[in-house]
Parts: sequence; structure tokens; C-alpha cells
Amino acid sequence: MSRSRFVPPRTRFPRLIGFAAVGLVLCACSSLRYYAQAARGQGALVVHRRAVSAVVRDPATDPKLAARLSLAQQARRFATQQLGLPDNRSYTGYVDLHRPYVVWNVFAAPRYSVEAIPQCFPIAGCVAYRGYFHEAAAQADAARLQARGDDVWVGGVPAYSTLGWFADPILSSMLRWDDDELAGTIFHELALS
Repeated sequence: MSRSRFVPPRTRFPRLIGFAAVGLVLCACSSLRYYAQAARGQGALVVHRRAVSAVVRDPATDPKLAARLSLAQQARRFATQQLGLPDNRSYTGYVDLHRPYVVWNVFAAPRYSVEAIPQCFPIAGCVAYRGYFHEAAAQADAARLQARGDDVWVGGVPAYSTLGWFADPILSSMLRWDDDELAGTIFHELALS
């Protein structure tokens, strides 16, 4: 016959506090890892950004790339001069990502639900996804959420905005779009900054 061990009430409370503290530390570590990857990814965009004017003037630049960047600059000028959108430093730089997307977003919903699980962040508020600068990290988060029983979808994102916190660059992934979508995205993102 097995005996259950009796734990006096005075010793159970510190144990509960200990388990809660470990849980908070693990949660904080997970959040810190997420924010660290976001900071590294945004930092890489800042470090690898080149002035569009310099890229267009560079004789080594592919003429097709120079033409697309020139079109983007025309759209930006129209947005600021004719539409009254902010004339900040956004879309005056260019980053060649060497990958198809800038971030991969992970969306999750409880099984049999169409309501996304909100992801809340300080300052930015709540959105329906978490963004990762590396696809492998997005897939790992998706696997964790699937193991928890959620329905999950991972989608690549060709462009995003820091809503005026940084000078957002034109990304190589944006240049796959047609002219209207490229100009429309620049208008949209400038309007949000």
C-alpha cells in the first residue's frame, strides 16, 4: 500500500511560490528570446540599409533594380508632395534581403475557432500574429502552438512598417510586386508613420 506524503500547509505555500517563480522566469526567458530576435532582425535591416540614391548611381547595380528603385522614389515623392504624407526618412534606403520575405508571421487560433489568439506587446499593442525574422524560428513557434492543440498558419511577409519608429527601407522582397502594389504599399506605410 502506498502512502501519500502529508505536506503541512506552512511548507506548501513556499513550494507554490517557487513553482510560480520558475514559471515566470521561463515565460520571461521566452519573451526575451522573442524580443532579442526582433531586435537583431531590425538591427540587421538598419546595418544593411543603403541609400536608394547611392544604389541607383552605382554602376554595378542591375539596371532593372535601378529602374524599380527609381519608380519607388517617384512614388514616395508623389506621396509626400501631392498627398501630404509624412516626408520622413522611410523608403529612402534599400536592403537586399537575400531571402524571399523580411519576416514570417505565425497566426494561431484555438481548434475549431476563427478567432486568432491575440499577441500583445508593450507600446505596439495587440495583433493577431507574432513575426520572426527567420523562418526556422517561426516554424519552431508554430510547432509549439500546434503541440498545445492550436490551429496554426505561418505566412511570409514581403514588407512591414515600424510605424515611424525607424526609417523603414525598401526591401528586395517588395520589388517583386507590380508597380501599383509597390506604390500603394509605400503610400499606405507612410500614412501609418
